[in-house]
This record gives sequence, C-alpha cells and structure tokens, in this order.
Amino acid sequence: MAEEITLPEDLEVRADAIRLFGKWSWVGVEVRDPGLKRYISLRPIWLPHTGGRHEHRRFAKSQIPIVERLMNQLMRPGRNGGKKHLAYNIVKTAFDIIYFETGENPLQVLVRAIEKAAPREETTRIMFGGITYRVSVDVSPQRRVDLALRHIAEGARQCAFNNPKPIEECLAQEIILASRGDAQSYAIRQKEEIERIALSSR
Repeated sequence: MAEEITLPEDLEVRADAIRLFGKWSWVGVEVRDPGLKRYISLRPIWLPHTGGRHEHRRFAKSQIPIVERLMNQLMRPGRNGGKKHLAYNIVKTAFDIIYFETGENPLQVLVRAIEKAAPREETTRIMFGGITYRVSVDVSPQRRVDLALRHIAEGARQCAFNNPKPIEECLAQEIILASRGDAQSYAIRQKEEIERIALSSR
C-alpha cells in the first residue's frame, strides 16, 4: 500500500521554505510606499539570476528580483562588467554584514533603503522658442527604483575606491544608512540634491 502524501495547508510554510542565498526569508518583507509596490519584485527565489530573459520586453525589468537588480548595478562597464558571480558574492557578504549590524532581515533593510533613497521630483529640459530652461516634473515609480539602486551602488563603489575598506562593507554601510534616511549616505545626499534643484525650478 502506497504511503499517503499530505501537502501543507499553510501556504506561508512553503513560501518560507524558499530562502535567498539559503538564509533570508521572503516572508514578511513588505513595501510600504504604495507607488513602488508594483516595481519592487519580492517573488521568492533561491538564486537571483534570471539570465536576462526579461531584457527584450518593455518595462519587464520590474519583474526581475530586486536583489538581482542591485547585483546588475554593481556590474558597471569597466573592471566589473559581466562579472555576475563577483557581484553575487559581494551582495551575499553585504547581507551577512547588514544582519550582524542591525539584527533585521537584510531584504527588508534593502527595501526600506530603496524607498528612502528614491527621489520624488526631478527636472527636465524644455526648449521654447530657442530658449532652454529646466522644469520640475514628478518621477515615475520605475525610474524612482532605478535611481535609488544606481545611487546605492555608486555610493558603495566610491566608498571602496582607493580605500582599504572592502566593497562588501561599503555596500552594507550604504544600505543601512539609506534605510535610516541618514545624510551620510551617498544615495540620500543625491536624492536631496535632485529634489532641491527641482524645488527651485518650479
């Protein structure tokens, strides 16, 4: 007689079984900013590597896991271009450092950092009768996430450049400071500068 198989009734048990890097649970991670909910993908995965399958579909990058998008930002053209495994190890180690320093789930800290570092207003150039001037505009949610990730990665890269501190520590520090809204964070400073210029261009 075949043994009877019982499936777990609670879906959260199955979702909790999938852990990022085999450590960090996706359960309970939430996006508080209602405008960014559709653009920060928190679909549970073990390995954040989709292989570029969303590349040729418009706006499909919002379906890529948010951790992989951070890794992709670390692979800028130049020395680290195309080194996905190196970016993977950097983010994996940075998440361990975030946990040891804050005691929180690093996924939640990253989401909070993106929410705090995403600019709400910026400027664009308008040409009118041969004269160019700047006008403040609202930033779309997709671009808000893009800019926040770009500034977090840039801040980590600048901190580690010509410095004995490794980039893993710099990235962890940048994410922690950004999640607190601290002005020492490069991403927060960039956001405030963009919004200050936009305010003067209204």
